[in-house]
Amino acid sequence: MTASLETANHPHAAARSALHGVTILVAVYLALSALTLAAIVVFRGDPAIVNVAAWIRGSFALANAALLFVFARRASDGAPRALLRVRLISAIVLVAVVVIVALPATFPLWMRIEQGACGLVLLAVVLLVNGRRVRSSLASN
Repeated sequence: MTASLETANHPHAAARSALHGVTILVAVYLALSALTLAAIVVFRGDPAIVNVAAWIRGSFALANAALLFVFARRASDGAPRALLRVRLISAIVLVAVVVIVALPATFPLWMRIEQGACGLVLLAVVLLVNGRRVRSSLASN
């Protein structure tokens, strides 16, 4: 952890708090992604519930969520490059989720609903990491 984020009275305490919230939100995204892949494995024999697109997206989402979680933890410890990665990855994945939810026939309905929930979590992440509290701490570093 950097010295600039250590004390509660320091101006960066608000950014540290926001980044802790980001880590929790990304953990929720990771849990949803793990549960989704577990559901895909359980229902793999039913092509109405699980198709090839679900396998690909489910696997990719879990790998992405795990990577995003590592970066979020490092960002909350004060690593500016990790924060940049969280900002970029969360925004890119949010756009991908919007596309997935909008595609009517590619993904099963249950997965589009799950991706919508993930999208809401990622939207909160994007708003936090691009919010004033975090941006102002970066400007003063």
